[in-house]
Amino acid sequence: MHRTDQASEPDGERVAPDTALAAPLPEDSAEELYEQAPCGYLSTLMDGTIAKINATLLDWLGLERHAVVGRMRFADLLTVGGKLYHETHFAPLLQMKGEISGIALDIKAAAGRRMPVLVTSKVKTGEGGEPLLIRTTVFDAGDRRAYEAELLRARQAAEEARRQAEADRRRLQEAFAVLQQSLLPAELPTIPGLEAASHYHTASPDLLGGDFYDLFPLDAGRWAFFLGDVCGKGPQAAAVTSLTRYTLRAAALHDADPVTVLTTLNTVLHDRYTGGDPRYCTAIFGVLEQDGGRVRVDLASGGHPSALIQRADGTADYLPTPGGLLIGVLPRAPFAAARAWLRPGDTLLLYTDGLTEARTGPLRQLYGEDALRAFITGRPPAGPRGLIAALTGLLASFGEGLDDDTALLALGVPAALPATASETLT
Repeated sequence: MHRTDQASEPDGERVAPDTALAAPLPEDSAEELYEQAPCGYLSTLMDGTIAKINATLLDWLGLERHAVVGRMRFADLLTVGGKLYHETHFAPLLQMKGEISGIALDIKAAAGRRMPVLVTSKVKTGEGGEPLLIRTTVFDAGDRRAYEAELLRARQAAEEARRQAEADRRRLQEAFAVLQQSLLPAELPTIPGLEAASHYHTASPDLLGGDFYDLFPLDAGRWAFFLGDVCGKGPQAAAVTSLTRYTLRAAALHDADPVTVLTTLNTVLHDRYTGGDPRYCTAIFGVLEQDGGRVRVDLASGGHPSALIQRADGTADYLPTPGGLLIGVLPRAPFAAARAWLRPGDTLLLYTDGLTEARTGPLRQLYGEDALRAFITGRPPAGPRGLIAALTGLLASFGEGLDDDTALLALGVPAALPATASETLT
């Protein structure tokens, strides 16, 4: 085969060879390779006495060869901590295994500084397997140590940022909890001849909900109540909730007719939020008035789920309020009114849609109004407190399927006490 001094491309064009590769490389002697290696080399006797050391390591140490060879041991090159580790871990492992690699130590470098290194040692044995000497390689780990230190600082900074974020989150949750409580009555008032109970479930401590309720006196023998849900979450929803509660209370004291009260609220919300950020709510407003052993309930609804009545005989059904529109959407809106009578043992339940819109089962189906009615029908009447306790347990059973705030308000007439034997005889 014919050869030329020039390489040829497939198309036959000749290309000049790389002159850098073609130039002869300077030859290194074995001694020069050992002395000027980019890492430290040393050989020690089995007791650690240094028998040979290269120039690179001597330069790092800032020592002369005559002061090291035959006069110092490998452990003498290490810092105090390095010596302790060498005696307790390094040397025993090397003796047991015959080699050890990648051990991080610090040597006493020139000018009194500490120099991080990675050390690898291997025992050389004779033909009979007897140990003769220890060969050790020392690599400069300064860049690695700096990288590890920077990595540690970054990790510590990230951990500190995480702790600070968690602390800020806790403070924000506490502020939200306080603000949320300020939008609800601290406790329900005591009403002679009536029983009341409530519950508020917060779906997320990081978000302010818009559910609300209240119960307050109007005049002798009459009490007003309301429960509703403002659209959205967060501070904006909280502001609407505050305005809604204030408006409902003020309107009720002026004219407690339920339809009139909701009409006033509709006007206030529509006039206040007519810009690019419309706000609206659903609500039920009602008035309780005692009439002998019964209580008359007059209420009106604006787009809110119907109230439910559990009767003393164990039956339960909704109090329909069809046709009521969302409050604040239109300048004028119709609201549906209804009337009912509560007798001893009856309980009126108002709730927000977080309850009926909870997701249940493997298919995450809506819980729904039918299931709620069946749940209440299947329980013996126990008054407002008993009903709220049962519903609180139901909410807890939904787990992650309950992803919206839920407000519950129950109002009822205590069941008549059974007559004693003496009362029956008289």
